[in-house]
Amino acid sequence: MDTRLKDQILEQGMHPETVAQQIQHFENGFPFLNITAPATPGDGIRVLSEKELRDFLMTYPEKASQIEVLKFVPASGAASRMFKDLFAFLEGDGDISKSAFVQKFMDNIEKFAFYEDLDEVLESQESSIYQALDTKDYKSILAALLLDEGLGYGNLPKGLLKFHRYKNGRRTPAYEHLIEGVQYAIGTGSLVKIHFTVSPEHTDKFKKEIEKILPEIEKEFEVTFDISYSQQKISTDTIAVNTDNTPFTEEDGSILFRPAGHGALLENLNEVSADLIFIKNVDNVVPDRLKEETKNYKMAIGGLLLEIQEKVFHALRNLEKEENEESVTNAEKVLTNALGTKLPENFSTLSVEAKSAFLKIKLNRPMRVCGMVKNTGEPGGGPFWVKEDDGSQSLQILETAQIDLNNPASKEHFNAATHFNPVDLVCATRNYKGESFDLLKYRDMMTGFITEKSKSGKNLKALELPGLWNGAMSGWNTIFVEVPLITFNPVKTVNDLLRDEHQ
Repeated sequence: MDTRLKDQILEQGMHPETVAQQIQHFENGFPFLNITAPATPGDGIRVLSEKELRDFLMTYPEKASQIEVLKFVPASGAASRMFKDLFAFLEGDGDISKSAFVQKFMDNIEKFAFYEDLDEVLESQESSIYQALDTKDYKSILAALLLDEGLGYGNLPKGLLKFHRYKNGRRTPAYEHLIEGVQYAIGTGSLVKIHFTVSPEHTDKFKKEIEKILPEIEKEFEVTFDISYSQQKISTDTIAVNTDNTPFTEEDGSILFRPAGHGALLENLNEVSADLIFIKNVDNVVPDRLKEETKNYKMAIGGLLLEIQEKVFHALRNLEKEENEESVTNAEKVLTNALGTKLPENFSTLSVEAKSAFLKIKLNRPMRVCGMVKNTGEPGGGPFWVKEDDGSQSLQILETAQIDLNNPASKEHFNAATHFNPVDLVCATRNYKGESFDLLKYRDMMTGFITEKSKSGKNLKALELPGLWNGAMSGWNTIFVEVPLITFNPVKTVNDLLRDEHQ
């Protein structure tokens, strides 16, 4: 490795050995995971009964009020991908007949929560939306929406765009997450802790938006908020390479490093601390009229995690106190019944001491309960059973790229999957002694992704770290629970805001 490359790596806060390993991943690729079956209701996915749901709704608020609860919201990056089709039209010839997407946007423009703001911008330019539509000056409307001299939506983060319209105003996703926090994330001392991961260029705007709306919400709901922020570390970036796997260089000769996907946020998650941590993407929010079911299932999966955690901690304390047939048998039941792990075939032949050692390792790790929705064709990772090196089987959220679809058995498992991952997680990251786990020790670095990109007209290969809810949590104890589809309402394009769920 030449000196210049080494110096730039060190400037990134990275180790040369890490970059060398990344280049090896480009050269060798990543192995497919050994899936044994899809997780389905009754075999890996729990379906809560009405009674269980009611019980959790009764018991969760009291339990939560005695512990530290945190809501972790990945909110980094600009919303530019939401407006990809609008940008393409803005840079094109202005013929709307070529773009059904832009036509739909213009036909329904009054339904967007940012309509009034957009009209104000055009009025300041001695025009209006009505006038621009009448003269078919669609580019003026899009310029006012997307560019910095207008609303600048093309460069703002999703969390700061106006998503929903109410009688008394408009709300951004950031605002909606605060309201959700009041509904299911009130911890000890009536404190609502929310952590946003934001980009450096958006941090000040985010803080300004939160400071503007916070006093009103705190007064209305009689709670106190503790809002914190962090930024994705450049030390988690990954090197980009040419198609021959040599480092990709910029015109000035510097090596290109790129953000490594949401898996990089494991570092951020590792630095926050709470007894219970909810994780939900910034764009997955709904208006108040639809929040009830989301709130109920968040409380349910939080209550379920606390219930299972209590059993796990009890089993570990008993194993620590005394290793005997009884403590081992009880711990085995917790691992297989409460957590659902499938033991290796030779487990029954092990000595009591060997069983105890195995169970301690398996039980004493971070835990998560993940909501899963029925597969309706939306893109996203799915829940599967995976065979581990020790012969046990664990529950994992896998992306399609991690599954060998050329293997007939794997393809059959993939096609038989019934659910997918809407990023609806509640996590417990402290052990039975109250100490925080080092989450970096529980990720599988052999589960990254390689994608093809281009920059300055040159093709390159990019590397994403193990996804936050995929390989980054592969060593966690995982419970899957079926949640209603209404709890999953992502906004991938601006026209998604026209769905009934966002109106």
